Amino acid sequence: MELLLIHPFREGNGRVARILSVLMGLQAGLPSLYFDNLSGRRQQQYFAAVQAGLDRNYEPMAKLFSAVIERTLQIQGEQ
Repeated sequence: MELLLIHPFREGNGRVARILSVLMGLQAGLPSLYFDNLSGRRQQQYFAAVQAGLDRNYEPMAKLFSAVIERTLQIQGEQ
């Protein structure tokens, strides 16, 4: 969460955060996380979750990542 604030570039913060998330997921034994559902309405929820995280309320981000993990496992099962 804090990475999004300290990353030195105006653009690319989300990409770096997603890459690190994929790496942490792989280290935890998950397949490569699939972030396809973080667009449209979900993107607004993501921004709100980042804002909530600034106040140390990590529940919204935890819910979003749970959805990403569920979607990843669903896609993995379809292949």
